Amino acid sequence: MITAIVEFKLPQAITNLQAREIFLSTAPKYQGMPGLIRKYYFLTPDGATAGGIYLWRSREDADRLYTGEWKAFVREKYGSDPIVNYLETPVVVDNVSNEIISNP
Repeated sequence: MITAIVEFKLPQAITNLQAREIFLSTAPKYQGMPGLIRKYYFLTPDGATAGGIYLWRSREDADRLYTGEWKAFVREKYGSDPIVNYLETPVVVDNVSNEIISNP
C-alpha cells in the first residue's frame, strides 16, 4: 500500500467551515475510485494550507490520479500547484472495521 500526502497553499486562509463546504463539493469524485482505499481531507490550523491524505492499494493506482489534468484542476480550484509525497504503508490498523491490513 502507498500513502500519498498532497498539500497546497491557499491564496488566502479559510475557515474549517469553508473548507468543509469546498471539500464536500469534490468528495464524490473519489467514491469508488479504483485502488483508493481511503481519503482524508485536511486543513492546517492557520487555514493557509489544505490537502488530502490518500491510502492507495499501489503506487500505480495513485499515479492514475496524479496526472497533469488533475494538477491543473487543483491549481484552478485552490490557487496553487499541489505537492505530492509518497510513503510506503506496510500495515494499517483500522479501528472502525476492527482490522489490521497488510499487503503481502
